Amino acid sequence: MKDSSKSLEAGDRPESPYDDPKAIQGEVAGAHNSKTQRGLSSRHVQFLALGGCIGTGLFVGSGQALSTVGPAPLLMGYIVMSSIVYFVMNMLGEMTTYLPVQGVSVPYLITRFTEPSLGFAIGYNYWYSFSMLLATEVTASGLVIEYWQSPVSVGVWIAIILVVILLLNIVAVSWFGEAEFWFASLKILAILGLIILGVILFFGGGPKHDRLGFRYWEQPGAFVEPYLVPNINTGHFLAFWTAMIKSGFSFIFSPELITAAAGEAASPRRNIPKAANRFIYRLFAFYILGSLVIGVTVAYNDKNLLQGVTSGGAGAGASPFVVGIQNAGISGLNHVINAAILISAFSSGNSWLFAGSRTLYSLAGEGQAPKLFLRCNKNGVPYNAVLITWAIGLLSFLNLSTSGSTVFYWFTNITTIGGFVAWVIVAVAYLRFRSALDFHGLLKSRPFITPFQPYGAYYVMGFVSLLAITNGYTIFFPGSFTASDFLVSYIVFVIFFVLYFGHKFYYKTPWMTKVSELDIFSGKDEIDRLEEEEIEPHPRNWLERVWWWIA
Repeated sequence: MKDSSKSLEAGDRPESPYDDPKAIQGEVAGAHNSKTQRGLSSRHVQFLALGGCIGTGLFVGSGQALSTVGPAPLLMGYIVMSSIVYFVMNMLGEMTTYLPVQGVSVPYLITRFTEPSLGFAIGYNYWYSFSMLLATEVTASGLVIEYWQSPVSVGVWIAIILVVILLLNIVAVSWFGEAEFWFASLKILAILGLIILGVILFFGGGPKHDRLGFRYWEQPGAFVEPYLVPNINTGHFLAFWTAMIKSGFSFIFSPELITAAAGEAASPRRNIPKAANRFIYRLFAFYILGSLVIGVTVAYNDKNLLQGVTSGGAGAGASPFVVGIQNAGISGLNHVINAAILISAFSSGNSWLFAGSRTLYSLAGEGQAPKLFLRCNKNGVPYNAVLITWAIGLLSFLNLSTSGSTVFYWFTNITTIGGFVAWVIVAVAYLRFRSALDFHGLLKSRPFITPFQPYGAYYVMGFVSLLAITNGYTIFFPGSFTASDFLVSYIVFVIFFVLYFGHKFYYKTPWMTKVSELDIFSGKDEIDRLEEEEIEPHPRNWLERVWWWIA
């Protein structure tokens, strides 16, 4: 292979890492010689997986979905999307636990188990999606702060948030992990408190002692009617499908955070399966119960909910949790919830900068990005990758214009569809990963085995493909088509295929590496040795036992 230590000169054709057949098989430069450090402890990894799922999509985006389709489609959409995310987490959990090398990322795994061009295209899909999610969450933070009608320009708050996020990511990974641990803890307490409060209101325990029950499911109803078409049954199905698409933003890319953290996590063979196994009941607790509470405490045609959604789409005024609290006659709590939403947006932005920078770092290690992104500081942080990813977050200053909510809408749609495309490719890579292990007789010896596979992979591949293709279906109804809506719904496919075919024809890579030639061994010996040298910790008292069971 050519010397990869040389820097790229301006205008030079980048050196191809694919001249060596071993590179095509997946033995990609950089991932096994990473300068990052394993500074993320078990609690950091567990709460990164947990907290990464809780963002403005749950606190705020659910209100827009409720007002659009009604409580029943909202609940059903969250249930089905939870099942999809469960299988995505399991697939990534198996591949990452098998090969948690330093510098690992989802694009790295896809490159090893499919082909270089697919890894390249999906790698940049991940990178710009993570970067835009950073901008999305910072934009949401600005809109949330506006709820308090601050006399200070929202641009000042956006600048402060961006600087703090940068500091937490660029000094040391332990700083990021510790901050995310506490942010995630606060988010978890907030959503659990809201769910408990919703149950109390359901049974009439609020100040008005008004037992809500399923009142709003009966009047105005469980579905928004009519929805798009006059036929009730067809309208109900379309409402469910719309809820599925809209709920995607709440979940998107959360499983990938575990893979992004694996290369810098202590005891990855032990901590990654723990995070993946406990993911499902957390999804149930937060999203399914949360959406159920929303549906029974707020009517889809509530004027306060509709006003919040149409006035910007973010902040406590658009949160169905806040609307339910205000309707119940509980004063002052709306400010607490707004603070929780702000922490949630800040924390999510913090996580996306970490994930985006590590994706770019991994791409550089594979020879698919300039080598300057491989440079790390003394604490093992790839600072150039952090800085360029953070720079994309400056797009959040577009919120200073009158079209701030439109920018937020564009970001959420593009990243959601980018996530759908990525999950389909993850399923393809996982099936080939299984096939390669089976070819070598190692399928049953993989260190982490999850249930319902490979059927879960086929389910994700088929269902999510349909979601991605039909995400903009509503614009094709009479009188609904606009060029901007069409562009935001389908531009991701154009970007992906330009990256894929551009890379393939430029480097002339194979269409798909043969299963028999897939590299499932490089780096594994090092991880096996690391696992053997680790000392299995044991809880010293009942408090640690409870903590380990929860985390």
